[in-house]
Amino acid sequence: MKQEPSTPKSRTVLGRGSYSEALRIGTILRKETVGGMLLVAAAVIAIIWANSPVSESYFALRDFKIGYEPWHLELSLGTWAADGLLAVFFFLVGLELKREFVAGDLRQFSKSIVPVSAAVGGVVIPALIYAVVNLTSPETLRGWAIPTATDIAFAVAVLAIIGSHLPSALRIFLLTLAVVDDLLAISIIAVFYTDEIQLGPLLLALIPLALYTFMAQKYRRFFGSRAWAAWAILLPLGIATWALVHASGIHATVAGVLLGFAIPVIRSQASGGPGTGPGLSEIFEHRFRPISAGVAVPLFAFFSAGVAIGGWDGLVSAVTDPVAIGIVIALVLGKPAGIIGTTWLVNKTTKASLDSSIKWIDLFGVSLLAGIGFTVSLLVAELSFGQGSPHDDHAKIGILAASVLAALLATAVLTSRNRYYKTVQLEESVDSDQDGIPDVYQQDSN
Repeated sequence: MKQEPSTPKSRTVLGRGSYSEALRIGTILRKETVGGMLLVAAAVIAIIWANSPVSESYFALRDFKIGYEPWHLELSLGTWAADGLLAVFFFLVGLELKREFVAGDLRQFSKSIVPVSAAVGGVVIPALIYAVVNLTSPETLRGWAIPTATDIAFAVAVLAIIGSHLPSALRIFLLTLAVVDDLLAISIIAVFYTDEIQLGPLLLALIPLALYTFMAQKYRRFFGSRAWAAWAILLPLGIATWALVHASGIHATVAGVLLGFAIPVIRSQASGGPGTGPGLSEIFEHRFRPISAGVAVPLFAFFSAGVAIGGWDGLVSAVTDPVAIGIVIALVLGKPAGIIGTTWLVNKTTKASLDSSIKWIDLFGVSLLAGIGFTVSLLVAELSFGQGSPHDDHAKIGILAASVLAALLATAVLTSRNRYYKTVQLEESVDSDQDGIPDVYQQDSN
């Protein structure tokens, strides 16, 4: 009797990944939850203050200048928040992205292709939608990159408020998506929002950056276990790199990403440690994430989210501006369309299927969360139109409205799936053989 050929096992995408990766992502998101609460609180305070009878004091504080002018560093507090504090945020973006592709699950092409492609789709489609809405206005078309990024802190704050128990696969997908499109956003800023480059400071920035990279790669050889010595050398070099990049005309947050990329992820034999294991990246991530989530991003939100609406007439003027209209449509509709559409296309072309713990409705809910484009969107709005200009104010109103609307829609979808998520979460906690690794992660790796 002729034996029928066995049917090959269908390849799955957006799986749980490794257990160590799931634990790491869970830790990051718990930290970002606190930061997200502070972010939302800072934005609310700024909006209320900017529209109160004492609004002049808010704008006076935001525009108060401090710094050393000969070094081109006499900046307003609002600019210090955008150029300085956000560099810490993007430093962590650089660390996280490098870690994912060097030692995380995304070093495997089969696991990285879907979230990276989805992030690209979630950037391209919103940008195109905004451009179409503003096609007849060259003045406002400059803001096409505003709806491109996802605010992970705001998104996980929403998850915490609604008590959603997202499965590991969805949590990993959301964080990866946010990190990749943050990187795409900062690349767009570097390329499209740099009006004039001063070559002198830019070339000089290569000197401290090279020294910083060399010392970071070999820090154990030079400093051993004396962490304070490494900080005493690396921190001044990092600040010097940031200052020179700022003076060159390129947005200084780009320096944060470059400095993050320079940090080693895996400890090498040459640096005095074992061939595998955590490197300086893990140490810096542990030290800087509370600063970013608890201080840098909330302060930026406080100085950037404060917009004087101007009563009913001001609100009508804002919501009828193609800038605000384009942002709302792009974030609320464009983000989910880009993410879902690209994921579906990759699945079809690779003949893969979603992991058994994920349904398309779950991916839709997460893609709605990705429409919360707050921190980086506010930054791009200021770069596009200038802080305090009418279009900048209207853009911020659009960003706030879109983020709230996306959060409400995501809440409606994800809370309807909470019972299912609790079932998956229970399944992911079962450890029958008591080896410290839940059974589902061992089954997925077989």
